[in-house]
Amino acid sequence: MNDTLYRLLVGVIDAFIWGGELIGEENLPEKGPAVFIVNHLGPTGPIGAVCSIPLRLYPWIIADMVDEEKAAAYLNWDFVERTLKLKPPLSLVVAKALSRITVPMLTSFGCIPAFQGYEDVQGALKTSVDLLREGKYIFICPEDNRLEMDQASKMQPFKKGFTRLGKLYFEETGKRLDFYPVAVHESSKVKVGNPIAYNPLNPPARERLRLRNLLEEMVRRMYLEMAGVEVVGVPVASECNTVGRRQEAVGRRQ
Repeated sequence: MNDTLYRLLVGVIDAFIWGGELIGEENLPEKGPAVFIVNHLGPTGPIGAVCSIPLRLYPWIIADMVDEEKAAAYLNWDFVERTLKLKPPLSLVVAKALSRITVPMLTSFGCIPAFQGYEDVQGALKTSVDLLREGKYIFICPEDNRLEMDQASKMQPFKKGFTRLGKLYFEETGKRLDFYPVAVHESSKVKVGNPIAYNPLNPPARERLRLRNLLEEMVRRMYLEMAGVEVVGVPVASECNTVGRRQEAVGRRQ
């Protein structure tokens, strides 16, 4: 799907399904590459982010969603029964009907299939780095839907596989990759925060945890703020990036 068709399709979805408000547009990158990290919020997160962010996004998606043989079963478990609250056998009928629409649509959208395990996610990482080198924008909802949800933020803990993109991109280009936290709220508001930059001076394992934890907390904070809840004690992205750049400067001098 070319960019013109992508924008047309997103415009239709925005007009008939979303129609929300974007907050923090000034934080969006002037040019790529970048990675957007978004809360899932059922189907609301991906739809809201894609419709609100005025950039061509390449989303990570559970691989079963673009597999003609597995899509119906996954839709039935993840959406039809859990969100629509339908029961078998009706849920199975609805899931099969939906899969006939969603599989070709998501495939044409340029979605990147991502599997659950470490070995299986390597394909998504490679495809993403190739796109990042072209200045593209990757979009990821990294919540682990197998873990318990926090009722206040309606978020599940983030997986950290996506953070490997920082190391892989730096190894290939020598440049720091920016990760943008994005929070989607049920009120049809989407908020973009300041980016978190990959710090190549940290040990890789520590840096993956830093990125995962900081991005998760920032998305959670922005969601709660849009819900009218005051949140304190979470580091500001600009402060974390300043520290990281100071460390990098010291490393270069040494």
